[in-house]
Amino acid sequence: MLAKTWSAAISGINAFPVEVEVHATKKGEQTFVSIVGLPDAAVKESKDRVRSALHSSGFPHPRGATLVNLAPAGLKKEGAAFDLPIALGMLAATGIIERQLLSRAAIIGELALDGSVRPVRGALPVAIEISAKNEIDTLLVPYKNAEEAALAAGDFPVIPIHNLRDAVAFFTEGDIFPYKASLQDYIRSHHNELPDFNEVKGQAVARRAAEIAAAGGHNSLMIGPPGTGKSMIAKRLPGILPPMTLDETLETSRIHSVLGMLSNGEPLLNRRPFRAPHHTISDVGLIGGGGNPTPGEISLAHNGVLFLDELPEFKRNVLEVLRQPMEDGVVNITRAAGSCSFPANFMLVAAMNPCPCGLENPALGCRCKPDEKRRYRNKISGPLLDRIDLHVEVNRLSHEELLAAPDGENSQSILERVIAAREIQRERFKTQKFHCNAGMSGKDLQKFCKLERQSQLLLRHAITNFNLSPRAYDRILKVARTIADLAGREQISEDHLFEAISYRSYDRTDW
Repeated sequence: MLAKTWSAAISGINAFPVEVEVHATKKGEQTFVSIVGLPDAAVKESKDRVRSALHSSGFPHPRGATLVNLAPAGLKKEGAAFDLPIALGMLAATGIIERQLLSRAAIIGELALDGSVRPVRGALPVAIEISAKNEIDTLLVPYKNAEEAALAAGDFPVIPIHNLRDAVAFFTEGDIFPYKASLQDYIRSHHNELPDFNEVKGQAVARRAAEIAAAGGHNSLMIGPPGTGKSMIAKRLPGILPPMTLDETLETSRIHSVLGMLSNGEPLLNRRPFRAPHHTISDVGLIGGGGNPTPGEISLAHNGVLFLDELPEFKRNVLEVLRQPMEDGVVNITRAAGSCSFPANFMLVAAMNPCPCGLENPALGCRCKPDEKRRYRNKISGPLLDRIDLHVEVNRLSHEELLAAPDGENSQSILERVIAAREIQRERFKTQKFHCNAGMSGKDLQKFCKLERQSQLLLRHAITNFNLSPRAYDRILKVARTIADLAGREQISEDHLFEAISYRSYDRTDW
């Protein structure tokens, strides 16, 4: 007897529907199960988990030969999420479950040997995909994935399942009700406590640069001795970024869901992500990849902050793969089996010491030779440096600053100015795909960053002195535009331009 149901598989950060067909014949006493449709090892092993789960739950396993087909057969299927639909398909093929009801349902879930259902990765993109499919009326998910799926599916019925008996009871008795969750209510009710800027001592220039970076979506590099607050400032940056929109919440959460990084207590990522990979990371770990490509750290930082501490310690080839995603906001992965794209619209915040020992000043004990300093700094290529808008010097704190109480503004006050500047930019770019100054193209710069004659002379002088590249010239204009927005000014003045130029002091001459 033939039974059909639906499930889903993950490709990149998206899901695609998979039709699960189970054909059982009662010929012979021996039981034999074959799974076809490009299954990986975990899918092939599901027949053993299903057999044990059926036995533990008191249901018979089909006798004779059973063929399970996962269609479309040309796309690879990975993971243990097909356990539950295969088990229910077997029960429908033996007449325990009505086949017509099963054919209108989509099911995901890994089976334990005792019949309980374990959570799976990617429930959020599965719910988004399945809820849009007309042939499907219901989605059955593990209980621990229920809130995540329900928030993404909207009004589409999502049925929480604890074990195999629950799933059978739903089709035979119908006494399990859909999980109710509202995306808007969830976002309103979940507030995340983030580190506050009022804990930072001194460093007025670095705090100001962080505000500018947040207001315009700019990349930044902090250079200074150890212990001056570089990491402290970077970790507080998400707290002054505008709250995520509904679309950004779902898009960011989808990436984390695919990698199994959403817990039951946090079914959606309702805050700007902050990712700080170690400098030993590989290029694949940073941008994503693998046989079946999965997102990397830059995609996990999508709509948030990617913090690279000790920037020169990262391998050169790892840093260079950042160049294209920093420009395009997306990373394209191509493999023999196909290609996929991952969103990677992140703010890069990097930190480094001024020299290998970090002291820089011979009076403090620095013994680094000029050639050693030059080699250390040259680990960062010019093209990558060009793509970083703000170069900020973070100086050593004085004894008075160390002993004094923190005197900085709190994050909420800074956030209010950042949101006001972002609203100006949102209105300015309302017909564009981007919504902040960092995304402006050359054509946009000509339109929105017009300079008066005196400002043009100042910028020309800076280009000559610092030997700036055309890309660095564009970055100065973008930063100046953001500084003007923070001041509520339509025209970029000399003061705005001078401050923007001051954040390129390490670009060429001193570098």
